[in-house]
Amino acid sequence: MGELVRLEEITKEYYTGPRAFKAVDDVSLSFDQGEFIIMLGPSGSGKTTLLNIISALIKPTSGRVFIGDSEITALSDDNATRFRAKHIGLVFQFFNLFPALTAIENVEIGVALKITERDLLRTRALKYLEMVGLQGMEDKFPDQLSGGEQQRVAVARALAMEPRILLADEPTGNLDSETGQQIWNLLKDINERTGTTIVAVTHWGEASSNADRTIHLRSGRIDRITKDATAKGDANF
Repeated sequence: MGELVRLEEITKEYYTGPRAFKAVDDVSLSFDQGEFIIMLGPSGSGKTTLLNIISALIKPTSGRVFIGDSEITALSDDNATRFRAKHIGLVFQFFNLFPALTAIENVEIGVALKITERDLLRTRALKYLEMVGLQGMEDKFPDQLSGGEQQRVAVARALAMEPRILLADEPTGNLDSETGQQIWNLLKDINERTGTTIVAVTHWGEASSNADRTIHLRSGRIDRITKDATAKGDANF
C-alpha cells in the first residue's frame, strides 16, 4: 500500500545544565499505510519522545519526518497544529474525557471543528462509538463507565476525525492487564477493518502479539525490529 511515514536520522536532545541528553539518537524508520506498529521499550528509551515527534507535538533537534508528501518537521507551529488536526488521531494513557459531557458529546467535541452540521456530527460520533463496542452507551457520563470503556470513548474520538494515522501513547497504561488486552485487540480490529495506520508505544511486551512489526528501543536508539508475536520475551520492562 506504500510508505506513509518516514523518519530520517531523527535526534532529539535535551539539556541538563551544560550537558546534552539524547532522548532519541539518530533513528531512521518508515511505516507503510495500513501497518500496525508497536514501539516497545522501558521508561527512558525514547519511545514517547519519538511518538511526539511523529505527531508534530515537538520538533527534533535534527532530522526530518515525512507523512505522505508533507515534511512535518518543516512546518511552523500553527501549520503543524492544522496538519495534526486534519491527519493525525491521538490516544493517550489518560483518557482526557470531559466529565460533564456524555460519551457521544466527548466524541462530537473532537470533531466539531471539522463537521459543523449537527446531524452529520451525531452520525459520525455514533458510527465510531459503535465501532468500539459502545452502542447503547452513548448517553453515559465518564464516571458511569469503566476505565476500559472510557478508553474506548477516547479511541472513538480519535477515529471520528478519520485520520491517516492513529498514534497511541501507552493507551493501556491506566488499565488492568485483562482490560488492556481488550484495548489492544480493539486497536488491531480497527486497523484491520479500516486500514488506519496505527503506531502505539508501550512498555508491555505482550502488545506485540497484535502488531505487524515491533520496534524495540533502548537508550534512544533502535535495538532491533521484530515481526508479529516474536517480541513476547520483552514483556513488562
